[in-house]
Amino acid sequence: MGELAGKTIEATHSDQGEPIGAALKRIRKNCELTQTEVASRLGVNQAAVSKLENRDDLQVATVRKYVEELGARLNIDAAFPPNSPIGLRLLNTFELDHSGDNQFILPIFREESFKQNRDIVLSVKPQYSEKIMQGLKTIELRRRFPVSAPKGTVAYIYSTSPVRAMVGMAEIDDITKLPIDELWEQFSDTAFIEKADFLKYFEGVDSGYALHFKHPTSFSEPLSLDYLRSKYGFEPPQSFLYAKHNFREALSSDNAIVSN
Repeated sequence: MGELAGKTIEATHSDQGEPIGAALKRIRKNCELTQTEVASRLGVNQAAVSKLENRDDLQVATVRKYVEELGARLNIDAAFPPNSPIGLRLLNTFELDHSGDNQFILPIFREESFKQNRDIVLSVKPQYSEKIMQGLKTIELRRRFPVSAPKGTVAYIYSTSPVRAMVGMAEIDDITKLPIDELWEQFSDTAFIEKADFLKYFEGVDSGYALHFKHPTSFSEPLSLDYLRSKYGFEPPQSFLYAKHNFREALSSDNAIVSN
């Protein structure tokens, strides 16, 4: 069927698990739909659906489109056992979803709900974090973020390599979810990002999120990653994570004295 959408991330089955195409076929049958009916919803022919259901590796966007046309939503998560080295680090530093089988869940591909009364830590490249702290960059773009985050949520800004330090914080005033082309049209100037970098970052997704910042406040002295690791077991997130209460208190009361 070609591809329903050209993406770079693929969803594959494990050696012991059900091939992804066969899983989609099973779900379709459970929904009491024929290949012809699904093909009509997807805007392809029946042979394309048959080919898709016989594949053992598929791109994530293809799987998402298929299940959405069935009226479902695709969720992909990473589950960490709490007694694993990474699970222990996450337990000590962040508030995470906790599943019924005693695992920590990090969402990879789903619309997220926001944990109430939580602050977050955002990893931001230095060229952007500096402009956030200067009050110039008022929009931070993300591939994923809970659109339900309440106004006033505090975002602690971790500046990535080569700075590798917590440099300040800002309030999130609003969250906007838009198709990629509209996101660029509305926020390219206030996000301070080049078009090529924007397209590379959002490659493989159809929509993105704009975090509206206000009241950026720099720490008088950035807190280095080495210091945060040794004192709090902190590990910087790939994108964002919820900060635990004691970690938030430490950031506001330790030597991260807020600069006026």
